[in-house]
Amino acid sequence: MTKRILCVDDDPNVLKAFERQFRKRFDLHTAQGPEMGLQALSNDGPFAVVVSDLRMPVMDGVEFLSRARQNWPDTIRIVLSGQSDLNMAIAAVNEGNVFQFLSKPCPAEMLARALEAALDQHRLITAERELLEDTLRASIGVMSEILSLANPVAFSRAQRIRRYVIHIARHLNLTGQWQYELAAMLSQIGCAAVSPDVLEKYYDAQPLDAREASILLSQGRVGQKLLAHIPRLEEVAEIVGNQSVVGNLPEGTGNTVSIGSGLLKVAIDFDQLLMSGANTDAALSQMRERGSYDPSFLAALEQVQVQQEAREVRRLGVAALRAGMTTNSEVRSRTGLLLMGVGQELTSAAITRLQTFALTTGVVEPISVRMPHAPRVPVAGAPEAGT
Repeated sequence: MTKRILCVDDDPNVLKAFERQFRKRFDLHTAQGPEMGLQALSNDGPFAVVVSDLRMPVMDGVEFLSRARQNWPDTIRIVLSGQSDLNMAIAAVNEGNVFQFLSKPCPAEMLARALEAALDQHRLITAERELLEDTLRASIGVMSEILSLANPVAFSRAQRIRRYVIHIARHLNLTGQWQYELAAMLSQIGCAAVSPDVLEKYYDAQPLDAREASILLSQGRVGQKLLAHIPRLEEVAEIVGNQSVVGNLPEGTGNTVSIGSGLLKVAIDFDQLLMSGANTDAALSQMRERGSYDPSFLAALEQVQVQQEAREVRRLGVAALRAGMTTNSEVRSRTGLLLMGVGQELTSAAITRLQTFALTTGVVEPISVRMPHAPRVPVAGAPEAGT
């Protein structure tokens, strides 16, 4: 949890005064002017608190704080200004959602108390969000495990989609990544309401008639209805419901939903092309020709697939399986029952299930799996990244 503070002012003397007064008490950083402030937030963040002047050239403090609020909502915002313009102060409060408004000259101890209070507020917000994210992710994990038992192929597909979405979001440093991850994990939950025959045709890349295609497209809306009443998952539910939408979403749709729906659409279509037999280059080429995807998402996917294909493939017995491995082919019982689909990550629960089947009806062995990525071990004498 960061305790870093960014001070933004167009007057270098003010910034030097900040450093003299507080560098021993806080993890303080400065930026001269709003443009440098946005650059610092983007390149050197995250920051727990940002303190800004109001009247600055090129971009005033109201616009700067509004943009900071939009792109870094967890950063607590404080105004420290000698500007007595009431309208500008009101705008800063309303548009920048500032935590405190202080007037220059401000006694050092008063400013220090404000910074301490802002750090406390950031800790509260961050702790609440992390608790929420961890609790929801664990709950969704249980739901996903149930889907893995009811429909292994749908679950495998959801896991592959999740990996694509996570890699794209991290590569582009998108905010709200936990929502995109949960939406990807739950993207196929509506398949519980789709006929197994339709799903089997779809997953085997067989042509669907108009009725079957309509049923399959509706699974996203079914998933949305299942999730809509879970507190704090409203936006995730909307993302799941809009996963098949091509082009712009209806006016008024939130930015998180728009980005998340686009991520799911890219990941789902990419996965479908790969499962149909296309290689990475061919799949991305087809998607670029369609012209309906964010180019930055497609560019990120190139690296995602390279990383996945680079993993070592082994054929192992059930007793040798470990959590973190990924199935490289279908896993079936000796009676032909599908136990796991292609691309499904092995969890403790999944391995326990396979061990149970191995002791009863039997499992077709060996099982083809991809090994987890090994941690990068620095080579003695080699320079560190970025040096």
